[in-house]
Amino acid sequence: MNKIWLTMALFPICSATYAATEIEKPSLCQSNNMPTQWQPLSGLPKNAIDIRANKVNINNTTSAQFAGNVVINTEQMQLSASSALFNKQTLQLNAEGPLVYKDPYTLVESNGLFADLNNYQIDLMGAEYQLTQQQGHGGAAQLSAREDSIELLNASFTTCPSETPFWSIEASTINLSKTEGWGETYNAVLRILDTPVVYIPYFTFPIDDRRKTGLLAPTISSSERYGLELITPFYWNIAPNYDATISPRYMSRKGLQLNTEFRYLLPEHTGVFAFEFLEKDDSEPQLNERYLVHWQQNSYFDENWRASIDITNVSDDNYLTDLTSNYGNATDTQLYRTGILNYLGETWSAQLKIQNFEVLGDHTESYAALPQIAWQTSAPIKWQGLDWSLQGEFSHFKNEELIIESASRIHIEPKASYAISDTAWSFLSEASLLHTYYQQNGELENSSFDERVTRTLPKLRLHAQMNLERDTKFVVDDGIQTLEPQIQYLYVPRKEQDNIALFDTTKMQDDFSGLFREQRFSGVDRIAQANQFTVGATTRIFDHKNLERFNLSIGQIIYLDNNVKPTSQNPLNKTNYNALFAAESMIHWHRRWYLSAGIQYDADTKQLIQSHATIDYKGDNNQLVQLNHRYANDVSGYEIDQIGFFTSVPLNQQWQFIASYHRDLVSKRSTEIFAGVQYESCCWAIQLTGNRQIETDLNKAINQDDAQFDSSIRLNFILKGLGGKSSYDVSRLLQQGIFGYRRPYFLNN
Repeated sequence: MNKIWLTMALFPICSATYAATEIEKPSLCQSNNMPTQWQPLSGLPKNAIDIRANKVNINNTTSAQFAGNVVINTEQMQLSASSALFNKQTLQLNAEGPLVYKDPYTLVESNGLFADLNNYQIDLMGAEYQLTQQQGHGGAAQLSAREDSIELLNASFTTCPSETPFWSIEASTINLSKTEGWGETYNAVLRILDTPVVYIPYFTFPIDDRRKTGLLAPTISSSERYGLELITPFYWNIAPNYDATISPRYMSRKGLQLNTEFRYLLPEHTGVFAFEFLEKDDSEPQLNERYLVHWQQNSYFDENWRASIDITNVSDDNYLTDLTSNYGNATDTQLYRTGILNYLGETWSAQLKIQNFEVLGDHTESYAALPQIAWQTSAPIKWQGLDWSLQGEFSHFKNEELIIESASRIHIEPKASYAISDTAWSFLSEASLLHTYYQQNGELENSSFDERVTRTLPKLRLHAQMNLERDTKFVVDDGIQTLEPQIQYLYVPRKEQDNIALFDTTKMQDDFSGLFREQRFSGVDRIAQANQFTVGATTRIFDHKNLERFNLSIGQIIYLDNNVKPTSQNPLNKTNYNALFAAESMIHWHRRWYLSAGIQYDADTKQLIQSHATIDYKGDNNQLVQLNHRYANDVSGYEIDQIGFFTSVPLNQQWQFIASYHRDLVSKRSTEIFAGVQYESCCWAIQLTGNRQIETDLNKAINQDDAQFDSSIRLNFILKGLGGKSSYDVSRLLQQGIFGYRRPYFLNN
């Protein structure tokens, strides 16, 4: 084989490199037809053209004819052809096929080629092409490759790897932009199973994972509440750091709703603003316009200053339960409106917060904090062998609907502590002085509240813990078991506090961790009297890889005085328990099996307060089964005793089935039923789901026994390569409904 090496001055043929990306290529879509991305010839000098052929004929000083196994290499492409004519002066190349053309972006089989290497303009006739940086191939009467784009005339395109694709686009012109990562078609016909489905004069589609303005995959569903529902989202790529999604939502029983979301990313701020609007609800004509406004932003000014905003507002209490939204849960009883400014210094940290609530349904109105300023030492100050710290706050509360219309509160809490920490044991002693001043304004004449209140209380806390360890063969063959007993003493003297209103105080959870808290209520409006011991222990088992395979925690509060028992202190009119016993456990005895459980029990009255138990099985290929049970003796005056079931089972590589079922054992009825099936191939996916759950209506006073149900059916159909994966990701289905799937050993409620 003769070899001709030409070195000449060339304009840059390609001025950009393109990272390998893909739209959708999970394991089931990997194809043997996917070519290896082309690499330039090793050792080729810059601006050189390497031509090899069996025969060469030099016509004159400017051109040469090559024949037989012609291989041409440049920095930007490779060409294999039967024959080629090259003009050195004009840098023009003509080649005859069958030929194979390769560059960093495409692999093309063609009958003939004309190339202007000076301007990097390459035209191939009768081309069968394959994109090499993502799924995508087709045919074209003519393929024109340029530095930043590919133009296809009388062409087809599909991301299906098979020779008989499930779907394809046929168009008079298809332009593929390498720089923008999107394709556009003119006079296109979408074919499914080689059958014309729809004619589209113009549309765009992705050829990699970059964003571009255009229609997203629609969603079709049917339910008793909404009737036929059609959502057709439109994505607007405004700028690299701005985008918006506009989603008209048609509901045959309610009307046309417009949902919008605007996202932004700035050097110091990231956020989202959303607006949802329904001018007229056909199913509830007594309501005016229905809307939701949401604004969330996080700001990072420097290492010390940060801020956040989280505001959600709805037109009526039943908006979330009736219309649903991505910016609130159907079970929410209040919406937050919060603005926070944080300062994080080496000595001090502080927070300025403005907070208000929109209470939904028949619930007690909350106070707005306008503002609340809190501060504390960033690290303890050591003096006289003790660690000293100080925290405090100033808060101004307002709610004109309540007896106390406004109030100001100043709280200061200095603390001295002494700690000893060793590998096998630790001891902590803390002494605090809680001083609070209230200025309460309102109609106080016939109430128990005072206009001015000063309250000072000392608090003493002693906490000790041991860490023991031994080898064990329980649960695992070669494991280590730890035992962590702990004991705490807490003392706070009695102080009459009925003359203080409740501004931001509520009873905290009575789980195992809650037994060792130094306060029973959040906030400082109520400081519970205490003279009590808390005893408890945790044991854990670790395998030889130091993975936790088992744990068990048990504890109980022992009150030393009848006056400090919770039943004698009931400021929030909540159910209290005098001998609270709490336990929780997790066992992972097999790599596929998980068991989690917890219990809260009143040893005085022999009454079960709360419990939960969950068992999970996770098999190969993402098989999942979960059984769960939870019980609560008092939730808004109702006893809750429910069992639940989740499953997600891949039937084969393409088919997957998911289902969930929850039943209330007290009312003897189901509370939620959900099932779905999904088929997913390399080219397309279809998802069919059905749901039946209790319908909540906060605009009406309905007793739990009068609950109504809403049934719905939802259908998603996706052509891969023309839409994103999120709409058919089966893992998202497990989060739908009232009881979304959760890993059991992350639950503490």
